[in-house]
Amino acid sequence: MFGIKVRFEKYRFLFEELVKRDFKNKYKRTFLGLLWSMLGPLLQLLVMSLVFSQLFKGRTEHFTIYIFAGNLVFSFFRESTNGGMMALMNNSGIITKINTPKYIFLLSKNVSSLFNFGLTLVIFFVFVAIDQVPFTPLFLTLIYPIICLTVFNIGVGLILSALYVFFRDIQYIYDIFTLLLMYLSAIFYPIDTFSPAIQRLFYANPVYAYISYFRQVVMQGIMPSLQHNLLCLFYAIAALGIGALIYKHYNYRFLYYM
Repeated sequence: MFGIKVRFEKYRFLFEELVKRDFKNKYKRTFLGLLWSMLGPLLQLLVMSLVFSQLFKGRTEHFTIYIFAGNLVFSFFRESTNGGMMALMNNSGIITKINTPKYIFLLSKNVSSLFNFGLTLVIFFVFVAIDQVPFTPLFLTLIYPIICLTVFNIGVGLILSALYVFFRDIQYIYDIFTLLLMYLSAIFYPIDTFSPAIQRLFYANPVYAYISYFRQVVMQGIMPSLQHNLLCLFYAIAALGIGALIYKHYNYRFLYYM
């Protein structure tokens, strides 16, 4: 652990510059700049509310918050993992010339995504207040699923970035996969119409597990069960563990395919 910390300190300047570069590139030549981090999710929320409110609003209390929570978590997951997938190849010019820890490039992408998520989270809480959902000390427990989701995103990013080096097709496959995952994450529809067995099956989707955690804390004012907490932790550790093993195994082969 100490060795990792020392190595990270060695490349801290590079890491900070990568994060700054990601922000500059993302909002380069845009009129609103950083505001798009908040406007994007709000526009998505508006579209989803207009399309699905007539179908489900009567059956779900605080339907706008219900949709916003789902879209907030899923957007963070999608942005983080999509950026992570391209992290190595987009920095191949640096990687092939300088001996640096390759995970640095992935982490910089996740920091950018986490910052955007934080901005959107502020807007989410504004909507929570407008919708007269009571704020409780339990809201502080949202730190736990945010940490787990961030670790999960890093793990998935490690896996995707390694696969993308060897198989460029993974980009198109993952686009289709995330579209399917969005519909399976119950972002804009309630799952109470399904049988209890099907409802439990939703938790096989890691993204839904984190979405559900947010909804239980914010909308229902309850602490998710111990099993739910452990499931969130399991998904995070499993993804990070698999990603780290792949990086360790193929670390020196990356250079031959860049």
